[in-house]
Amino acid sequence: MTDTASTGRVTAEDEVVELCRDMIRIDTTNTGDTRTSAGERKAAEYVATKLAEVGLEPTLLESEPGRASVVARIAGADPGRGALLIHGHLDVVPADPSEWSVHPFAGEERDGYLWGRGAIDMKDMDAMTLALVRQWMREGRRPPRDIVLAFVADEEAGGAKGARWLVDHHPVLFDGCTEAISEVGGFSVTVGDLRLYLIQTAEKGLAWMRLTAAARPGHGSMLHDDNAVVALTAAVTRLGQHRFPIVVTDTVRAFVDGLSEVLGVPLDPADPQLASRLGAVARMIGATLRNTANPTMLAAGYKANVIPGTAEAVVDGRFLPGQEAEFTRQVDEIIGPDVRREWLVHDHAVETSFDGPLVEAMAAALRAEDPQARPLPYLMSGGTDAKSFARLGIRCFGFSPLLLPPDLDFAALFHGIDERVPTDALRFGVRVLDRLITAS
Repeated sequence: MTDTASTGRVTAEDEVVELCRDMIRIDTTNTGDTRTSAGERKAAEYVATKLAEVGLEPTLLESEPGRASVVARIAGADPGRGALLIHGHLDVVPADPSEWSVHPFAGEERDGYLWGRGAIDMKDMDAMTLALVRQWMREGRRPPRDIVLAFVADEEAGGAKGARWLVDHHPVLFDGCTEAISEVGGFSVTVGDLRLYLIQTAEKGLAWMRLTAAARPGHGSMLHDDNAVVALTAAVTRLGQHRFPIVVTDTVRAFVDGLSEVLGVPLDPADPQLASRLGAVARMIGATLRNTANPTMLAAGYKANVIPGTAEAVVDGRFLPGQEAEFTRQVDEIIGPDVRREWLVHDHAVETSFDGPLVEAMAAALRAEDPQARPLPYLMSGGTDAKSFARLGIRCFGFSPLLLPPDLDFAALFHGIDERVPTDALRFGVRVLDRLITAS
């Protein structure tokens, strides 16, 4: 990039930290309930203003009052080619300031990091995209193909008021999109002397469920064998302690084969000791080898001496690609017939192959900025808005490129305390995305 002081030209690298800081300072907390969520409207208006400043015509849409998303299209040199969708969410999970070293919405820059809720999930990618697009528009550059930008609401609660709502009610905005990039991929993981860059090509399905046990209420002082709390907690314990069997998906197989090649050591994804041999990478793949179901919430009763008639639990279930029906069968068998299950959020798994011109362009862009880069595909244990956009036939990848310090526990920062992103990583990401869009 050219030096700003000598040219007076503002580049994406100059703007990206400021844009990310500004967005972190906009509280877009999503509690999962619109009544208690901050809403994305202010952040959406900020993004729309920044896009309009450089000549784009953003569309701002609300699924509900305050739950706003922004979509814009940049015309490419070849409109006959499939368009590339770059999507990011504006909402963040809650943060308790008393637990943090800095206020989670202060956007404080310290020790080479930008701190705050959303720094990596995912206002970093929002800012990188926004900064790069602004530079391209100021310079009058046209991408090789159409680029569709989507900054959306509600991803942290499953996307019903954001990406899914846009796909269901405004699919025309994504006409021609054949591929997409978004969060949780393209970041570096250091293993020994190797620097791996994990590109997300798959993610588990989402199965948040409510479990309910019903029984005869009564007085807490009496003998009472028919107790809803006991029935529920027994089922929840069985489910929470169950270890689902290993299932090796195509993506996990490709990841392990690629890792075997770069390490020069044969690895078996079904080996129970695999995780202990992989160091930092183990956290990224441990939950991608099997279905999971983790109890997260319990509710029962209203007084110490009253046995309640119902008891409820919420469980975060995730299933591997191709495992949706089997996971449902497994859960119902474990909880038993006396506990009722209902889906709170239920969405499919997503998987694509690690090949094609876009994958080649991602790998080349990473290697151009980091000659030590070793790109590998991986399956993410969480979920993203790819679940919604894949319904339009769009091939989705996680590619939010960051060169990270070897000692940074990146995975722990997602929804964690003291979330932060290296400022140099933001500038690195802008350069990689610039190369990718130029070449793709």
